[in-house]
Amino acid sequence: MTTLPLTPDELLTTTRTVRKRLDLTRDVPMELIRECLEIAMQAPSGSNRQDWQWIVITDPAQRAAVGDFYRRSVERYLESQYSAAKLFADDQERSKVQQRVGDSVAYLGEHMGEAPVLLIPCLRIKLSDGNQAGGWGSLLPAVWNYMLAARARGLGTAWTTLHLAYEKEISELLGIPDGVHQAALVPTAYYTGETFKPAPRQPLDEVLHIDRW
Repeated sequence: MTTLPLTPDELLTTTRTVRKRLDLTRDVPMELIRECLEIAMQAPSGSNRQDWQWIVITDPAQRAAVGDFYRRSVERYLESQYSAAKLFADDQERSKVQQRVGDSVAYLGEHMGEAPVLLIPCLRIKLSDGNQAGGWGSLLPAVWNYMLAARARGLGTAWTTLHLAYEKEISELLGIPDGVHQAALVPTAYYTGETFKPAPRQPLDEVLHIDRW
């Protein structure tokens, strides 16, 4: 598959969360998803365990069912104090950005089940009660690889986790066995428009600590 003419820095700084601009009407070839997953699996894996598992959902009924669980979770999230739209209310400029984020979350909540491909990356590992960073750190870079590969191929994605409020129900729906843990729900579709650019971020020196805090 031909990829977009992006430098590594351009790819890394323009892979945005896509919600409202997912093309819900255009099918995505499974061959393209497989390409992205092959790249995903080149990510580092602790002790080379490669405990990742990937569920790709294209069946309309299954997508709709997962989307309904996600919608219910989004509704509760938007009403909570943790909603993106309610953060930084005392900062006029940042509040405007947060409102737009909140609107796009609400939109995706209504349309998640319409995305042509839903990816649920999973981790097959016994999770300890203590430090879990090593386990999840062996999966999350692979998911990011998938999202970068998708961007390079003209596909948009969004990293979402709100469906995990219904992880047990979704596991039963999809036949996910015990001991396999879901990490995210990533809608994948062609996107509309070409205006991806680096996002506003706070100055590095506000969050950088050298040698000690």
